[in-house]
Amino acid sequence: MAASDRMVLGPLVGSIDQGTSSSRFLVFNAKTAELLSHHQVEIQQKFPKEGWVEQDPKEILRSVHECVERTCEKLQQLNIDITNIKAIGVSNQRETTVVWDKTTGEPLYNAIVWLDLRTQSTVERLLKRIPGNNKSFFKFRTGLPLSTYFSAVKLRWLLDNVEEIRQAVDDGRAMFGTIDSWLIWCLTGGKNGGVHCTDVTNASRTMLFNIHSLDWDPELCQFFDIPMEILPKVRSSSEIYGLMKICPSLKSGALTGVPISGCLGDQSAALVGQMCFQDGQAKNTYGTGCFLLCNTGQKSVFSDHGLLTTIAYKLGRDKPVCYALEGSVAIAGAVVRWLRDNLGIVKTSQEVEKLAAEAGTSYGCYFVPAFSGLYAPYWEPSARGIICGLTQFTNKNHIAFAALEAVCFQTREILDAMNKDCGIPLSQLQVDGGMTNNKVLMQLQSDILCIPVVKPSMPETTALGAAMAAGAAEGVGIWSLNPGDLTAVTCERFEPQINPEESEYRYARWKKAVMKSMGWETSEAPSNGGTDNNITTCLTQKD
Repeated sequence: MAASDRMVLGPLVGSIDQGTSSSRFLVFNAKTAELLSHHQVEIQQKFPKEGWVEQDPKEILRSVHECVERTCEKLQQLNIDITNIKAIGVSNQRETTVVWDKTTGEPLYNAIVWLDLRTQSTVERLLKRIPGNNKSFFKFRTGLPLSTYFSAVKLRWLLDNVEEIRQAVDDGRAMFGTIDSWLIWCLTGGKNGGVHCTDVTNASRTMLFNIHSLDWDPELCQFFDIPMEILPKVRSSSEIYGLMKICPSLKSGALTGVPISGCLGDQSAALVGQMCFQDGQAKNTYGTGCFLLCNTGQKSVFSDHGLLTTIAYKLGRDKPVCYALEGSVAIAGAVVRWLRDNLGIVKTSQEVEKLAAEAGTSYGCYFVPAFSGLYAPYWEPSARGIICGLTQFTNKNHIAFAALEAVCFQTREILDAMNKDCGIPLSQLQVDGGMTNNKVLMQLQSDILCIPVVKPSMPETTALGAAMAAGAAEGVGIWSLNPGDLTAVTCERFEPQINPEESEYRYARWKKAVMKSMGWETSEAPSNGGTDNNITTCLTQKD
């Protein structure tokens, strides 16, 4: 590529996309939204006990450094000047909880991943302190039910069970954050002046944040007995948080001095990347889990059908906050990984599509992958995974088909809830995420929803959304958020190919299987009482 060609590219924006399964760094052209290069590193998940899911925060950080380094090398091989990267955005797995020592920069425990179930007894003890054991007691303040899913109960467990964390809090050395906070703090200097912040979308997933006042809620912090001094400062999703600092693991010192100026939880980032800026626009992301978000504009809409009210984005300090209704499914892509890693019936994720295509049907086999209980619309932690309807004819092809069909049925459940809450059924579903490369899955999804499924030709909408927020930030100003200013995105469209009666029959059988998955697990509080001695009852049901 000649020097004159390099000039045509104009400003570039980098995007760190840190997910449950992998970390990636992607670089986009700010004028066209074209993806120029990227690198991906898979992240190990640890399962130290049944229901426990952890990750090493230092491994996550190393993987991000490696992705940045390799992507910059690839760009240089393409003769693209990396000094044209003018801003960096961060999108991240939400709710995953990290506590670290601000004096040493070291994590004080593994990150507790959003899927983790160890806090069920903590949730049950907390419920006893709420009038009527109402898990939705704080819904109008946080948008969320009391659940193992959210960060506050994970942090409460860490404070109750990890002596090093208790001591660090007492000594004033502890910092709490979700993965975005950990990364931004490390990348802007860590113990040498790192910025301790989060954005409104990630804060809204902690259960400590008031989604109306847009700040940490003192009463919620008192209820969970969380010291407010360990919490990060809450910022908008699009502003300069700090500058990238030289890191010893980045051989080239790549991107030193570039502002980190965008931050969005992964599902909000995908909503932005799909340009769902209008009230009523929705997208579904197929990653480790599955997340359907519908933009409700500047009004917070509360669900009567098991959905969450969350912050969609706030694209600038002086810009209005926008809200979304969200349906969260814990296990989507994770079921494919489970077939590969736990059952060993495939060697690669791509083989699942091939097996399912060969089967063409589940032959009456239904798979409910409730490995971490059921999220929306049930919020039932006692559920566990089941495969039912097996006969001597059933083989691994049918199980692969049933696994993909399970992702589609779970999406149907949350879409039904969304349609009831919003009153206007979606006429098509916009989709993104790694699983959308699976054409069998996309066709199945359209068949089960009985509406078209529309997939953009560039499926990296999560990373794109973080890049858009970063490039549009005040002081950067190289990205327009006006969809008309971007190159038109081409889409692949999947139309329903089965009749609605067959779809309804299969869906009814799935619902029957879901009912059988419930009530498998019970959790008794440990005899030492755990959290009970540490929680202050301070409840009012105001917003």
